[in-house]
Amino acid sequence: MQTATEIIETTSDGEPMAVVVCEPTEGEHPTVMMFMDAPGVRTATRTFAERLAGEGYRVLLPDLYHRKGRLLHFEPDAVAANPDLRNDLWALLGSLTDDGIQADADAALAAAGDDGSSPLATIGFCLGARAIYRYMMRMPERVVAGATWHPSFLADDEPDSPHLTAGGITQPMYIGIGDADQVQSIALHQRFFDAVEPLPHVEVEIFPGADHGFSWPDAPSYNENAATTSWGKTTALFASAFVR
Repeated sequence: MQTATEIIETTSDGEPMAVVVCEPTEGEHPTVMMFMDAPGVRTATRTFAERLAGEGYRVLLPDLYHRKGRLLHFEPDAVAANPDLRNDLWALLGSLTDDGIQADADAALAAAGDDGSSPLATIGFCLGARAIYRYMMRMPERVVAGATWHPSFLADDEPDSPHLTAGGITQPMYIGIGDADQVQSIALHQRFFDAVEPLPHVEVEIFPGADHGFSWPDAPSYNENAATTSWGKTTALFASAFVR
């Protein structure tokens, strides 16, 4: 059994932020930092966090849009009924920064009473790919593993693009992406994939026919093979990393 609660933490810029905490009802468990995708903390992300907690983890899911409002999110049926909501979604996405996301992750740990030294794992979806990469590189002594499904923004032309330092990643990492991704294609990430290709502890798995957002059963792009396989690879990765 697991519980899901919401706690509020004030971030470094003085803004209140909700953190969804999902964890088993008894005992102490290793922490997984979960980074949302563009539609925000919605039903599907909460369900995923609860499922992951069922594997024996304390899952922290910070509301990265908190600077614009409390737990703003977009359910698939609402977007289907009103496509103009996509404009609001992209505006919220554009308001995020790498530094802000990392500060929010630190605030989420503080809200959960983190001891500052225990091992962590991390998982992210879409924009969460860039977030988990930054998180892993920023705290290599604590973050033991990372996973990202249908990633976004792993390579760009800025001087701090993730692909430029990806060859230095030391922790195990799993990346699941579809070859039919219409939002962030494999080609957009190729420089990152090339950088990690020599690393035996980084796995890039390509799913034929899978589109962006293949994780979510309530979304039109759900792909059962990609989601099920990525789940198995991720949970096995975390289990192995935490027993080292």
